[in-house]
Amino acid sequence: MINLQAWISACRLRTLPLSVSGAIVGSGIAYSRDLFDGSIFLLTILTTLSLQILSNLANDYGDGVKGTDNERRIGPERALQSGKISPKQMRNAIVFNVILCLILVTSLIYSAFGSDQFLTSIVFIILGVLAIIAAIKYTVGASAYGYKALGDVMVFLFFGWLSVLGTYFLYSKQIDFLMVFPASSIGLLSAGVLNLNNMRDIESDRLSNKQTLAGYFGFKKAKLYQQLLIGVAMLLIGFYSFLILKNSMYLILIVFVPFIVHMNSVRKSKAPIEFDPQLKVLALSTFLLATVFSICHILI
Repeated sequence: MINLQAWISACRLRTLPLSVSGAIVGSGIAYSRDLFDGSIFLLTILTTLSLQILSNLANDYGDGVKGTDNERRIGPERALQSGKISPKQMRNAIVFNVILCLILVTSLIYSAFGSDQFLTSIVFIILGVLAIIAAIKYTVGASAYGYKALGDVMVFLFFGWLSVLGTYFLYSKQIDFLMVFPASSIGLLSAGVLNLNNMRDIESDRLSNKQTLAGYFGFKKAKLYQQLLIGVAMLLIGFYSFLILKNSMYLILIVFVPFIVHMNSVRKSKAPIEFDPQLKVLALSTFLLATVFSICHILI
């Protein structure tokens, strides 16, 4: 039972709603254009969840073996850090999740494109493999990009652009460049969650030689960066909603309230430990925004 609880903790269930936000946005837009397919939706969600769990396990392993997760770190104790899961067990779990991701990616691509669109399928297989590599290389290995202040950019691209635009392409087989606005919004909000995490761990990361944008900026400028991420995200999805949703836009404006409250909480924060509760707030607020955004598309 203790080991099961350790594995559940290592999967970090609280990160999962955020991970599917982009897929929900892309699917909602596809539904409004009579392009929705239930099997594609289910496989997209399962693939996204599998990639997120892979990323969480790899992050636990990478930070654990490097010693980044230690007694100085603020937040929940990690699995390797606690000793409840061994490095070998975690490596085996990572391998299992890589295989599962490959199966789900292949199934999703076949469901979307069949055997007729070979070149498109190859492109998406490559994107799927890159997503798997990115999930692992955030903290694992000597060249881990999360230790080189590149995490924010990668999160923006994979959780934002690839998630929203890629999901929509699976349904439609085409790109709508106007969707860059909501895709960028979800990407910026996801980067905001990562920045909160990095602001919380700013001191322990510095002592462990983990370079993040929050570490480069320092406490005060990192808070301003957080405000910029959230503010621009609201502007972008608000602009798209004004153009497309029209009468339903007021629902989006209502969902902005928790983001405004979050920005105010960040502004008032005086210590890194105060950012930990805001991680769940921002992640769930992003999921709520994605859900309401999609509902508005279903209703129009």
